[in-house]
Amino acid sequence: MKVLLPWKVLPFFPLRLSAALIKATALEVAILAGHLLLYPTGIAPERRPPTATTTTGGRGALPPTVLLHGFVDNRSVFVLLRRSLARHGRRHVESLNYSLLTCDIRAAAELLGRHVEEICDRTGHGEVDIVGHSLGGLIARYYVQRLGGDRRVRTLVTLGTPHSGTTAAPLAGAHPLVRQMRPGSSVVRELSEPAPHCRTRFVSFWSDLDQWMVPVETARIDHPDLIARNVRVIGIGHLALPVHPAVAAGIREVLESDGATAGTSDSMSVA
Repeated sequence: MKVLLPWKVLPFFPLRLSAALIKATALEVAILAGHLLLYPTGIAPERRPPTATTTTGGRGALPPTVLLHGFVDNRSVFVLLRRSLARHGRRHVESLNYSLLTCDIRAAAELLGRHVEEICDRTGHGEVDIVGHSLGGLIARYYVQRLGGDRRVRTLVTLGTPHSGTTAAPLAGAHPLVRQMRPGSSVVRELSEPAPHCRTRFVSFWSDLDQWMVPVETARIDHPDLIARNVRVIGIGHLALPVHPAVAAGIREVLESDGATAGTSDSMSVA
């Protein structure tokens, strides 16, 4: 009996996959190099407008947008996304740095809650939108789902966030935040609990080539009580999600729309 090896049965698919992975990896390296140059510019907290500039959010006015970075990162990761949002009418965009010494997602979520309240008081808006990259998305989800943040957050967009936990980077498991991002952690279990009255709509952008999400589907939001939409991004990796112009366009579309259908999924190719 002759056995056909997989690469003889499908000779083209592995080559195509390898080419896509090589391209995505090269882009990840380039983005990392550029981000390391920008990183020092985002270490200091963002300057807040004085209270005297408070504006009242009228009917039809876009709510403020809050950007929340990932693990061992800072607000500099959102330089391009922030510019894109401002160019398309988002007048009020703010970034929050949580301390590199933060060791608990719950504590970071409480800090986010105080920050959101301050923004609402200062701007006169009753709600905000949040865009969270990686760990930032998990912190924002905890605030929304477990700390009552759904009364303040209209839309939460997550980019490469380990909603069900990730097994990537096993050697980094010594850090408490990394342990909380593991499958079966207490935080992940809390987020899987019922949330029948959560009002926030969720949109998760997840990448088929995200090497930090293992498995990649962990970046999807699958919860029966949440108004959630999952967007599969084809052709880029983890670091490209907050900087790629096609993803930025997708984020703008989400924030400008009136709502999302629970349980919907779609794809966008950026290759």
